[in-house]
Amino acid sequence: MRQIFLDTETTGLDPNQGHRIIEIAAIEMNNRQLTNNHYHTYLNPERDIDSAAQEVHGITLDFLQDKPLFNDISNDFLSFIKDAEIIIHNAPFDVGFLNMELGKVSLSKLETYVSSIFDSLLLAKEIRPGQRNNLDALCKSYAVDNTSRTLHGALLDAQLLSDVYLAMTRGQEGFEINFTSNSENINFGDVDQAELIVIEPNKDEVKSHKEFLSNIKIKRNDI
Repeated sequence: MRQIFLDTETTGLDPNQGHRIIEIAAIEMNNRQLTNNHYHTYLNPERDIDSAAQEVHGITLDFLQDKPLFNDISNDFLSFIKDAEIIIHNAPFDVGFLNMELGKVSLSKLETYVSSIFDSLLLAKEIRPGQRNNLDALCKSYAVDNTSRTLHGALLDAQLLSDVYLAMTRGQEGFEINFTSNSENINFGDVDQAELIVIEPNKDEVKSHKEFLSNIKIKRNDI
């Protein structure tokens, strides 16, 4: 299954107030294995950045002046995430901004390009009810190293989210042997029961076994 861990940074908190995306990061995972594929870009928002938002991510308008507009990167971005399950921490926030940006360039909502959108914050709240479930708290709880996270950044946060998600869903791994897609089919063959060797216990072994069972019964009655 192809999954994409996605995060954004923005000029503020509300797309309905004209705030824009200034950074997008998306990291690919196939069958619970991170690949080397990722998508990352900064964007020129063509507007000021709220001081409170800048304190969180540290991205300045001067830095973004020569960066592309969302319209310039929209096709590449959608091509990268197409048909994948998108995993976002606090998904309504990022999806709201992405749908706003897509609407500005006359494109359909994010949901129409991907197979599904999964909110990892909701999962964390189910696993850890009543606790802080922001990314820093989850990194601490699941022993994910976030010492390099002095500021928020979309690429680093997407990477940390992938580690946290794997830790939160660790019980979902199967126990089957994981053959790669390039492996040849292996036929272990049918077992011929006629060829099985049956070793019968001798008299002493049977006697010892009966004594052992008798002792178990006696001790059970004493409980």
